[in-house]
Amino acid sequence: MQMPQIRLQSQQAKISIHTTDATVDIGQPEAEQTIRQPQAEITMHTTPSKLTIDQTQAWNDMDLKSVFKRTEDFAELGKKSYLDGIARRVQEGKEMMQIEKGGDPIVAQAKRIDERKLKDFGLGWIPSRFAVKTDYQPSELDINVKINRPEIKNTAQKPEFNYQKGQVDTSIAQYQSLKVDFENLKFYGVNGFEMNI
Repeated sequence: MQMPQIRLQSQQAKISIHTTDATVDIGQPEAEQTIRQPQAEITMHTTPSKLTIDQTQAWNDMDLKSVFKRTEDFAELGKKSYLDGIARRVQEGKEMMQIEKGGDPIVAQAKRIDERKLKDFGLGWIPSRFAVKTDYQPSELDINVKINRPEIKNTAQKPEFNYQKGQVDTSIAQYQSLKVDFENLKFYGVNGFEMNI
């Protein structure tokens, strides 16, 4: 006896998914930097040295005096001789006024005049010690330095972003299906009617 059979054959739907990944590109340009170093400014001021030599005393000691110095010395000598003469005459006058007290002032005065010493002769052309006077002022150096700071300029660069978004593409790779198949299936109707389905 053949049993009726119903055969079902199904096929599932299949979905196709295609994915494109997102991409991110990041670029960082280098910063621009400029450095400038101005030179230092140096100024120097020099005061020259000064040497002075005074030989006046040495020339005077060697009797090589200037006209002005010789005139000054003669004036000083005349004044001293004048005052010494006045003092001597005053003294001699007092001695003469007191002649009554005894003694012989005229003879004493004549003897003093006769006993005047002559001037001693010496080597007059040799100057005295340290007669030449020197004075030295050393030079002075004034240095002024002005330091200039470096000039630094920075220009920052912004980062560069490039973004491409991802994408998902879907499609149906296979549609679903259902097949129904009958085997040994019969329809019996009235009056013995029979039909294969």
